[in-house]
Formats: sequence, structure tokens, C-alpha cells
Amino acid sequence: METNNFLKRDHFKLGTFSTNCSGGMTVSKLPNRWKADWESNLKLAKMMDAAGMDFMLPIARWIGYGGETDFHGYVLETVTWATALLANTQNMTIFATVQTACNHPVVVAKQIATMAQISNERVGLNIVAGWNKPEYDALGQNLPDDHETRYGYAQEWYDMIKRIWTEDQPFNFDGKYFKTTRTYGNPKPKTMPPIYNAAGSGLGREFAARNADFLFTPAIDLERSKEELKELKQQALDQAGRKVGVLTFSHVICRPTEAEAKEVWQSLQDNADWAAVDNLIRLQFAHAHSFPHDLMNLIRERFAAGHGGFPLVGTPEQVADGITQLHETGFGGTTLSFFDYAEEFPYFRDNVLPILEARGIRKKFA
Repeated sequence: METNNFLKRDHFKLGTFSTNCSGGMTVSKLPNRWKADWESNLKLAKMMDAAGMDFMLPIARWIGYGGETDFHGYVLETVTWATALLANTQNMTIFATVQTACNHPVVVAKQIATMAQISNERVGLNIVAGWNKPEYDALGQNLPDDHETRYGYAQEWYDMIKRIWTEDQPFNFDGKYFKTTRTYGNPKPKTMPPIYNAAGSGLGREFAARNADFLFTPAIDLERSKEELKELKQQALDQAGRKVGVLTFSHVICRPTEAEAKEVWQSLQDNADWAAVDNLIRLQFAHAHSFPHDLMNLIRERFAAGHGGFPLVGTPEQVADGITQLHETGFGGTTLSFFDYAEEFPYFRDNVLPILEARGIRKKFA
């Protein structure tokens, strides 16, 4: 199977995160927060596609985080969202975020293969092994307490998908969690879709090292990140003989002056839905070990502004400096979130992307 074009691009990858969720990544009570309806997503996707951005990545949610806004209580389902956007774009990769526990691998294999055909192989898969217990309760499912069960299930889940995509003959699958007879799937993707995985536990990162093309991890302290990235990349080589890229996530507030950008940041803090922020952090920290607990106050501010993303706050030059720092730290790319994506992205496109191209971090889009 050929290498996907997305994986061939060797520049610093830029995409957006969670445009399909109410409020985007900002846990805000402000009335003009991002509206995650179809029209807004389609408008943004077309702008990003024309600008040469690399990807869009959604969050899969079934219930929100409470608080006054019920942050992420309004979410577009990711497979249908991605399929529709792929049919309306020409260049960038769009990921479907899929939770293993509530999506059968035979069905997902065919969904992704169909999306690949619709989009000329521009679809990616973000695998979620499970962590949000209230969400599982709402689905009437049990979230196993131990990581061994969650990632053992996820491994069989993805093993079956890979076999469907690569084997020509029907096969029997005899695993601990899946037992099937005469399993196969047509059509198949022509190229292996890029695989993303965000994992904070040791077993989760072992899963990513074996299976993912890109692992997501937060960039909170870049000095710590340098060593962490070396360890993650070496782990993938040692344990699986694979090269795995590491991406992070960022929140952008880009304005003509630093004072204007800082004023927006403070407004987000002043109008945060702190009950939802604390619920979100509590659930994230219940199973993830990649967040340094000694930086909790900083993390809490960043969760309010952009779901814990690395802050890119300031003038176009300062935002470009922040992205350059991520690149020099060893990250292969970052997702970007904005308070209002469609309103703010054009300024970022026109003023930050040219700086990154001049520095050689990005290639000019033709």
C-alpha cells in the first residue's frame, strides 16, 4: 500500500482542532463564542483548504462538561462531519475521531475506506481508546478502570481494521475481545490513512508507538518537552521499529499589537466557565499522566482559554516566534484553535503564514 500524501509532507504541519464543538476549545461564557454549526465549519474549511493548511481534527463527544455553558454539549458527529467536509474541499486531510468502545471496527474500516474514495485519499483516523467515564455512563457502557483492558481492546480493534484494509481474502479473527468469521471489507483505501492518537499513560504511549503516525502530547514547559519528545521518538524505534511524529495543540490570539492580544486573553479568563473548566481538568487528569501537576495554575488558565493548548498570544511576529519554538523543540506540527475560527483565521493566514514560509518552517502553498 502506498504512503499517504499527508505523511510525505516534511514541513511543520498546521491544522485546526475541534471546530465541530460548541465554543471550539475555549471554555467561555461570552455570547459570541464559536458556533459549531455546519455553515460555520464549511466556511472555515474552505478558507483553510485554499490557504494550504494541512488538516482538520475534531473531538468526539456525546455529552458536555456541565457548568453554565455545558461546554462541548453541542457537537457534530465526526464521521459524517469529516465526510461532508472532504466532499467540499480539495487539498487538506480531514480526520475522523473515533472511540473504539462504541464503534465496531468492521463498520469503521468501511466508513474510512468510503471517505478515502470520496476525497482522493485525504482522510485520517484519530483513535480514542477511552477515558471519559461520564460519557460511557451516558452510553450505558462500562469504562474499564485498567489501561491494560482499554488498550488491549483498542489494539484488537485496530488490528482488525488493518487486516480489512490490507488482506484480499476473508479471514477469521480470534481475539480476546473480537471473534469473527469470514471478515472482509471492500472497498479498501488505496493508501494507509494517517493515524493519530493522544495518550498520556505508559500503556497508551506504547499503543501509539506501535500504531500511530502521530502522537499528541501537550506543550506546557518546552524545556521538559525537549526530553519528552526524544524519549517518545526513541520509544517508538526501540519497541516497534517505527518513526512516530509528535504533535501538540495550541491556542492563537493574534492581533496587531501585543497589548490587544493580551487584553483578549484576559477577557477569556474573566469570562471563563470555571465550573466546566474544573470538570474538564478533573476528567483529563483522572487517567492522563502527561500533564505536570506542579504547573496546575498555569494549566487551569490555559484550559480556560484553549483546552490546555500552548498559548500563541501576541503580534503576528510573536505568534510566528511561538510556532518556531515548537518546531525547534522537536514537534512535527500543532493544531490551532481560535476563539472564533472563521473570524480570526484570515488574519493569521495573511500575517503569520508568510513569516513561517520565509523562515523555512512552512512551504509556500501553490
